[in-house]
Amino acid sequence: MLRGYSVPRTPRGHASLVPPPPWHYVGDFLVIDFWADPGAAMSVLPEGLVPHPDAGRCAAVFADWQSTSDGDEELLDPVRSHYREFYLVVSALLDGEEVTTCPFIWVDQDFALARGWIQGFPKKLGEVWMTRAYALDCRAAPGIKHGSRFAGTCSARGRQLARGQVTLTRRSDSGSAHTAPPIVNVRHFPRLAAGRHDQPQVHELVRAVSRDRAVSEIWEGEAELALFDAPGEEHTLLAPIAVERGYRFTFAYTVDDLVTVRELGA
Repeated sequence: MLRGYSVPRTPRGHASLVPPPPWHYVGDFLVIDFWADPGAAMSVLPEGLVPHPDAGRCAAVFADWQSTSDGDEELLDPVRSHYREFYLVVSALLDGEEVTTCPFIWVDQDFALARGWIQGFPKKLGEVWMTRAYALDCRAAPGIKHGSRFAGTCSARGRQLARGQVTLTRRSDSGSAHTAPPIVNVRHFPRLAAGRHDQPQVHELVRAVSRDRAVSEIWEGEAELALFDAPGEEHTLLAPIAVERGYRFTFAYTVDDLVTVRELGA
């Protein structure tokens, strides 16, 4: 009998790229609230979502993650627990409720890529880098304080895709408004059988579910964001036409569930 939550499945089940849930996460975040062209933002919404009243409301997110499954083996083999990602979210409505959806996302580890596909995130491989903070007040580590500057970059296939920067000015009372609503994505797995390429095996609208959420003190400040064209990419559809604020914080949660909102047509 072959075992394992994901491929490859083996007699012992230890080689699976993605271990079984629950998955426990903690990460440092750099979030930038911005607006894109309303028509462009509407064009990336999946079936079942309608435009948000604040047309073109979006956010860019850089995250430096550590994650583990229940056995905690990944924490003692850090190459299996560390990864970074960059993604864009667009605000929308689902049956009158505010939600967000993620049309573009890049990640730098294969297990995070596969785990994202299971959850409905359209992840692609890329390189993501972020300014780090440490528990020392020194020149090499900006503290979480007024005037500190944090930046993030994303590239893929040797091309620069995004750059963001936040200069902290004060503690935030509310954090990012553009990422506050729940996230709703599409799980999509195509077929290869001849004559059925337009009939996906899985095509469903899903709502992300998490528990045991915890967040650090949030700081905010002035922000900059630039998205860059590259062959085979379309994220510059959401090029910022106005940037509001940026936020820096640490966030933790656990995932072991997903809600299917509805099955979608091909």
